[in-house]
Amino acid sequence: MELYITSHDCLTDEIIQRPMNEIEIAQHELDQKELLAETAEAQAKAEAKAELLERLGITADEAKLLLA
Repeated sequence: MELYITSHDCLTDEIIQRPMNEIEIAQHELDQKELLAETAEAQAKAEAKAELLERLGITADEAKLLLA
């Protein structure tokens, strides 16, 4: 799959689409890996929070009241 960069020249209203170069592809791959890691971390935190609330026997709203 070839990746593309799309840009819009506002003065001429021209849309330019070109294939990504090697540096852009490497950055895209790095960005995708970081996004996957951040998503996995957020999911793990959400699961840990849900588990803790379940062990405490309270809802998220009740926890917010306790911390307010």
